[in-house]
Amino acid sequence: MRNLLVRLAYNGAAYHGWQRQNNAVTVQQTVEEALSLLLFESVTVNGCSRTDAGVHARDYCMSFKTDKAIPEQGLVIGLNDKLPDDIAALECREMPEDFHARFCCVGKEYEYIVHNSSIKNPFYKDTAMRWRHPIDAELLDREAKDFIGEHDFKTFCSAECDKENTVREIYAFDVRREGELVRFTVSGSGFLYNMVRITVGTLLYIGDGKLPRGSIPQLIASRDRTLAGKTVEPQGLYLNRVFYDKGQMKVEQQR
Repeated sequence: MRNLLVRLAYNGAAYHGWQRQNNAVTVQQTVEEALSLLLFESVTVNGCSRTDAGVHARDYCMSFKTDKAIPEQGLVIGLNDKLPDDIAALECREMPEDFHARFCCVGKEYEYIVHNSSIKNPFYKDTAMRWRHPIDAELLDREAKDFIGEHDFKTFCSAECDKENTVREIYAFDVRREGELVRFTVSGSGFLYNMVRITVGTLLYIGDGKLPRGSIPQLIASRDRTLAGKTVEPQGLYLNRVFYDKGQMKVEQQR
């Protein structure tokens, strides 16, 4: 039995998140149906993460097992022929029998894109969140550094989060401006439900003066979701990278 890792990219605007559901179209369902058509067998895949409705991925990893002898590059080409245009297979490679896309993951990197303009841009409709008020990206970059380290992030997860352990480690958190776009890039050992969107919303509130500067350590210590900023919209969020090697991840974070 072969154990294959497939890297995907997708625009999540048309999907109700990654995970298969009975009453909505999801990325997992769409990929499994395409794989089943390609391999002439029922396929169930294991995803590296559950992305919400409207969230995108530049590098999403999934694994599945099959007896079929299809070459790795042939699977990529064949799968892309079966997938809709908003999902792409990027790479396939064979992995050890015990590899699992979710449980073997040692870290992830997310990016959140804000279109900072008083004038809407139709080309960012499903790919960035518009924020009308001026953003001081340098200020928010300094504030974001207070998230770095191992903390209890109870303050920054949705009330729907079902994790008993809310301690996570953030390796890096950077904010930079590129013209009208402000990019929030965060990497860590793992993320709670809506954690990235709430941390970004909190930083935007600090920038607008709705929360005081330097308040992130106190917000972390409070473990009180009601004290943090809003949960920003999903369309600005991208799963940017997935790491399976701690050594590679450390090298990447030092760049």
